[in-house]
Amino acid sequence: MAINLNNCLVVGISSRALFDLEAENKIFEQQGVDAYRDYQHANEQTILQAGTAFHMVKELLLVNTYAQSDQPLVEVVIMSRNTPDMAMRIFHSIDHYDLNITRAAFTGGEGLYTYLDAFSVDLFLSKSEGDVQAAINHGVAAASICEHPKDYDPVQHQVRIAFDGDAVLFSEASEVIFREQGLPAFVAHEHAHRQDALAEGPFAKLLKIIAFLQQTLPKKDNPFRLALVTARNSPTHARVLFTLRQWGITLDEAFFLGGLPKDQVLKAFRAHIFFDDQDVHLHAASKVVPSGKVPHKTTA
Repeated sequence: MAINLNNCLVVGISSRALFDLEAENKIFEQQGVDAYRDYQHANEQTILQAGTAFHMVKELLLVNTYAQSDQPLVEVVIMSRNTPDMAMRIFHSIDHYDLNITRAAFTGGEGLYTYLDAFSVDLFLSKSEGDVQAAINHGVAAASICEHPKDYDPVQHQVRIAFDGDAVLFSEASEVIFREQGLPAFVAHEHAHRQDALAEGPFAKLLKIIAFLQQTLPKKDNPFRLALVTARNSPTHARVLFTLRQWGITLDEAFFLGGLPKDQVLKAFRAHIFFDDQDVHLHAASKVVPSGKVPHKTTA
């Protein structure tokens, strides 16, 4: 029976983003593919530890308990450059953690972005900056996953997602004004255009999909909690709020920090994942919550 994934949230995730495969990756980089393959074969029954995006994926899959039919609300697809014969350890670990992940793409070294459309992927997460950049250039929300934070304590039975604003949810046009002309010019421009909606950024479509899902599910104990964590403050907050209203989106929480560090807010929010485009924010944030870097779109 054919399955249509167009009507659910589809997350494509690399095995290194889902599980801790850093030791194995070092073997690949330092000793080559043959040593890597031999190691994986010898350790097929050894359960992999949770990776950076593991807790987010676990909670996302639980959203399907709200489904009213056989059609899932969320689908997760493993997408890996590994060859198929190295898939056994991945699926063995998936079974161990009781993750309902049944679909996968193992491309044997080939790039992954060409398969994103085939699986209707809405969000792609990987530790390969090249694959993530290709996905962003292809028009799919994507992020390079940072190292797993120590002592992270995830919320249970709810998935909490935090987004930066400019160059993530919104286009980078306003951020460019800030970089090139400075803060006074940025503030003046945003105040003058406070009744003009910001253009969509690479994660706008994803936010709309998740917000739609959130609105269709019970308000009490809703499985999603969404937050904006931005360096903007008053008066530049007005254009952001106007844009979200134009999109028909009401976020659960919003933080306009005006240049204050983001990490402590994110720690208090207990985000399962935080998306930002700037290393200056991600360096601290990734030490307290799982985080992903959103690259800017490039042209060939």
